[in-house]
Amino acid sequence: MHGHPRPFVLQVPQPKLQALQQRLAETRWPDEPPGEPPWSSGTDKAWLQSLVAHWQGGFDWRAQEARLNAWPQFTGRIDDIELHWLQAAGEGPRPMLLLHGWPGSVFEFMRLLPLLTQPSRFGGDAADAFTVVAPSLPGYGLSFRPGQRRLGIDGMADCLATLMTEVLGYPRFGAQGGDWGASVAARLGYAHAPLLHGIHLNLMPIPRDPSHVSGTTEEERQYHAALQRWLAEETGYSAQQSTRPQTLAYALTDSPVGLAAWISEKFRAWSDCGGDIDSVFSHDELLADISLYWFTGAIGSSFWPYYARRRDGWPVPDGATVDVPTGYAEFPAEIVRPPRSLAARTFSNLQRWQPMPRGGHFAAMEQPQALAEEIRAFFRPLRP
Repeated sequence: MHGHPRPFVLQVPQPKLQALQQRLAETRWPDEPPGEPPWSSGTDKAWLQSLVAHWQGGFDWRAQEARLNAWPQFTGRIDDIELHWLQAAGEGPRPMLLLHGWPGSVFEFMRLLPLLTQPSRFGGDAADAFTVVAPSLPGYGLSFRPGQRRLGIDGMADCLATLMTEVLGYPRFGAQGGDWGASVAARLGYAHAPLLHGIHLNLMPIPRDPSHVSGTTEEERQYHAALQRWLAEETGYSAQQSTRPQTLAYALTDSPVGLAAWISEKFRAWSDCGGDIDSVFSHDELLADISLYWFTGAIGSSFWPYYARRRDGWPVPDGATVDVPTGYAEFPAEIVRPPRSLAARTFSNLQRWQPMPRGGHFAAMEQPQALAEEIRAFFRPLRP
């Protein structure tokens, strides 16, 4: 059963803001290993203390709520999932499903949304505009309720296909995503192909298994080496979230500083910041995302796609292909960047593969103008 969309405005009760301040004031700080370079063993203490000081004394959550509330928002029930989404009408009616990932949220899209919905305001063509539907992924942020059934990528894709077609009435639509959003878009292209005009990705979601890399070309050999480094050095978070997510959820649901350390380390490691996180993200941008996880209590449920993938495999089964038109923006600091020869084994209809000059995993925040131009370029020839 599906409920009718209900308008939604985010307003965290004041006592919750006060309770957060009390917890921050009572933080127990660990020491750091003597003599180790900053960030070498995890989130740097001095940097994190500066972030927390801003959280206590300079950060304005109400201003962040206002940024989100400037866009029309809705909630609605799809089966037993209470879903939240932004729905931004564009200069043109073409529907676009815009999908975030982990540890992101709909706050990622605040600068991207006007570029997609109102391109003529920024020197673009109104004919390239989209009407954007940007959901909080099921189990994330405002699409989470305690005790709610957990969904992996397959279930998320089914839920969002229902949102777009049965709830919002779009017979066909485009989809764009990075991180888990890219996996959801790929699953939509595989399992719900008749509904999709095309999908655009800024992370290429193919299996990260060295055995899948033949190494027959120099590009594949370089990717194999980079993948081995990634698996050895950068996947501790994924191992924990995919094997014992509940154990980690207790700590990060209880400690706002622990939550901030866990999330912000990924924003530094996965962005095109050259090690200087402050050169790409403001404290306000980071804390908007972190605070949304805190106030909704959704960090534990946000781990579920990792756990489900370990059990269920990748969203496109081995040997199957995604045949809808596919575009890919390859940002140079993305966490893994497989060559086109490997991606083509899964995505049989790669119509656009565009190397980008700068940017990393959080493309909508890091390079919103470049990402918007690339999305428009991919979908332009697919206009219905």
